Amino acid sequence: MLGSAALVVGSALLTAAVPVVISRMIDQVGDGTGLGVRLSLFVVAAAVLAWGMNWARQALAAWLVGGVVYRLQCEAADAALAKDVAFYDDNSVGKVLSRVTGDTEGFSSVMTLTLNLISQMFLVLLLGGVVFWIDVDLGLIILATLPLLLAAALAFRRLARMAASATRRVMAKVNATVHESMLGISVAKSFGRERAVYRDFDEVNRLSYAVYVRQGLIYAVILPVLTLLAGLATAVVVYQGGRFAVLGRLSPGEWYFALQALGMLWQPVTQAASFWSLFQQGLAAAERVFALIDSDHAVVQHGNEPVTRLDGEIEARGLRFGYAAGTAVFHDFDLRIAARETVAVVGHTGGGKSTLAKLIARAYDFQGGELLVDGRDVRSLDLGAYRGRVGVVPQHPFVFAGTLADNIAYGRPGAGHADVERAIERIGPQVWSRSMPMSLHDTLSAGGQGVSVGQRQLIALARMFLREPDIVILDEPTASVDPLTERDIQNALSRLFTGRTVLVIAHRLSTIRRADRILVMHEGRVAEDGGFDELLRRGGRFAGLYATYYAHQEPA
Repeated sequence: MLGSAALVVGSALLTAAVPVVISRMIDQVGDGTGLGVRLSLFVVAAAVLAWGMNWARQALAAWLVGGVVYRLQCEAADAALAKDVAFYDDNSVGKVLSRVTGDTEGFSSVMTLTLNLISQMFLVLLLGGVVFWIDVDLGLIILATLPLLLAAALAFRRLARMAASATRRVMAKVNATVHESMLGISVAKSFGRERAVYRDFDEVNRLSYAVYVRQGLIYAVILPVLTLLAGLATAVVVYQGGRFAVLGRLSPGEWYFALQALGMLWQPVTQAASFWSLFQQGLAAAERVFALIDSDHAVVQHGNEPVTRLDGEIEARGLRFGYAAGTAVFHDFDLRIAARETVAVVGHTGGGKSTLAKLIARAYDFQGGELLVDGRDVRSLDLGAYRGRVGVVPQHPFVFAGTLADNIAYGRPGAGHADVERAIERIGPQVWSRSMPMSLHDTLSAGGQGVSVGQRQLIALARMFLREPDIVILDEPTASVDPLTERDIQNALSRLFTGRTVLVIAHRLSTIRRADRILVMHEGRVAEDGGFDELLRRGGRFAGLYATYYAHQEPA
């Protein structure tokens, strides 16, 4: 920072020295002393040095700002990755991405603008001081012209901001219309509604055209008006400075310097008009970034006990949880799952099935009661190590950009090709070759474009076999696949379930029958608990669910 400050002072002094020396040269013309030649050489040297210092200042500023933004983006990205799942329930991915990239870039722009403005304002003070030293009245005249330029710049800045805001709004409408049209293009074509879609777009596009024209007209007026005002100010200084020169109060060189000073003062003053609003935007962007970095974690650990292996016994005692204040999902919830037991959880939507799975996986924190794993409070365990022993297979697994092998090894960094092949072997070579007609070295796109739901499920299961978790949580991995793929996945699941505690949110009869025990969830409590045949004989809620959702899945 000291180096940057020294460069600011040095470049300002050299920049101001050029018109000062030229004014001296004008006053020395024809005196025969040869001073003019020496001053000319000094002007050239000062101009070159000023250019060099300005370049060094801007390079140093770019290095400083770039370093700050780099560290800020790293901290923001690290904070975003460390946030719990609950955080992303309230904050969209686009919003977080905007904080990590857009807001940090906006903050960097303001930092650069601030450093440049500080340099220019130092030059303004330096030039203004010299003018007042030459002649106080002339300095006051120049000073009186600056508010006019500043007021005009502020007025145009407000108009330009309003025009830009209108442009952004109308572009959002255009993008939304195009996006909706493209999403529904197959429906539009099936009903022959292409012209209606075009008319909707044309209406919004005409509005966009009008807004762009209005914005262009505003921008077209700004520079000519500011140039006119600067010309009027220059005319005043030329006239008054000329009078002072005729009266002997100013030398021709001093008159020249006053005109040069006015020209050099114009740009910093007009930039200062836009600085405050941009500065406020930058501060707001910085506040949003730091709010992301400083926000508290939803999942809080009270200890850091090591976790190497888990038997998988899970017990909830008086558990209380709600996603929002005043909306309890669980209230005094009790449950015990034995080690290496396979439990299927069924029930209507909103019964608490997924919530139970998320609490066990520590995706969310509970507000009261106890959740014990192997008799230890789950809050007392090392969170990273605990999550490393719990494997989650969602209903729609995510596929990352990279090779198929990289995707399988995602949950176990450092796994070799042989490890990946062993995981596939445990799923079943025939199952894998039939469902995944691709090489382990083939590249997949982010999101799994071109990869079916069943193939994603097999990738997720291969991840689990490679990771070897002690507790497995599945959100019905066969809910969206065809019967043949379902059979393949069920065979793989039977091998995955062996020797592990398994909690599966079940929608398929085949998964439910495979479970050691079935929990029927209803309004945040366990309404029924038992084996498949036992629950059917009771004729309760499970029997009703079976008749409604599962009976038709029985083989003919």
